[in-house]
Amino acid sequence: MSLWRKIVIFLSVMGPGIITANIDNDASGITTYSVAGARFGYTLLWTLIPTTIALVVIQEMVARMGTITGKGLSDLIRENYGVRSTFYMMVAFFIANFGTTVAEFAGWAASMEILGLSKYLMVPLGALFIWILVVKGSYRFVERILLFACLLYFGYVLSGFMVKPEWTEVFYGTFVPQIKWNSEYIILCIAIIGTTITPWMQFYLQSSIAEKGIKKEEYKASRLDVFIGCSITDIIAFFIIITCATTLFPNSIRIHDASEAALALKPFAGNYASLIFAVSLANAALLGAIIVPLATSYYICEAMGWERGVNKTFKEAPQFMWIYTFMIVISALLILIPGAPLVFLMVLSSVLNGILLPFVLIYVLSLVNNKKIMGDYVNPKSYNYISWGTVGVLTVLTIFFVITTLVPLRA
Repeated sequence: MSLWRKIVIFLSVMGPGIITANIDNDASGITTYSVAGARFGYTLLWTLIPTTIALVVIQEMVARMGTITGKGLSDLIRENYGVRSTFYMMVAFFIANFGTTVAEFAGWAASMEILGLSKYLMVPLGALFIWILVVKGSYRFVERILLFACLLYFGYVLSGFMVKPEWTEVFYGTFVPQIKWNSEYIILCIAIIGTTITPWMQFYLQSSIAEKGIKKEEYKASRLDVFIGCSITDIIAFFIIITCATTLFPNSIRIHDASEAALALKPFAGNYASLIFAVSLANAALLGAIIVPLATSYYICEAMGWERGVNKTFKEAPQFMWIYTFMIVISALLILIPGAPLVFLMVLSSVLNGILLPFVLIYVLSLVNNKKIMGDYVNPKSYNYISWGTVGVLTVLTIFFVITTLVPLRA
């Protein structure tokens, strides 16, 4: 096969892997990386290397199932493990992803206020924009918009260079683990992994591959799409940590979310770096607000055997469109209500996602090793060792994450 033909095939399948991985750098993810840099400088950069490896391993398996079976992950779980267990898992996912969607709109509102715009105007406008985009647009059109928006993430790379870090220290922190045995450091290590590998990603990636109609013959190109996406997402994370580590850490500036980081950058990095950081946060929050409800609609409809897809109309796929609409409208309204339980919803979302992640990964590994489903594309033994090791580490870290999140709630 000629090089040009390979490039054409890649461009035709490009999208699901890059979009899924990049949009995982949503408002909560950016907050985690910002806090990590501000609190511990460059010392947490090393965690991005094993996290990237784990992300690539898991996303590749999910993409492979999507290309070989032509089905979404919920479809396969329902067909192989029954409707009842799938239904209960979907209810938990719906609650978790609803909280995540609220967090995305909170990030959008905060970034708009940094830019001098009222959230009472911009939250409804943002919600209306993303609703029209998905409900009225085709899959191809939506995918192109999302791919273009992914380019805006490179604003974080630009801000990382603008703050002029000490590159020797950066590379040392990246390749030499500097473990600090205190609770905040350990929790942030767990949070970096937890915010990078989420349950909804696995469902959205496989569903989007199935809807796009990527075939078995295009599997290698689809795998490259996943590798590129996973690499880019953690490069962005790398520069977010660098930006805050270079400017905020030396001045002992403590922050609690990404919008505070954008404001805190002004006196140390200048208005432009702060503005780029805020605009990139707005972009990430809005993209997250598109994809998380979309992923939810996909996997609930797959689990229940309902029609689904961005290419469908309200009449053709009413449940799909109504689930998406409900999540967008109610999440946006909650942001506008004074005293709404936003923190509770976000914490509940994190806990549920943490609890559900090991189960999802076990389902994925069970399905990808089923010869009746995957044929010759099951995992080789060596790949299974890496995969189960990744699942084991993620499961242990997830248990710690859930415990450390619930303990403060009881206090």
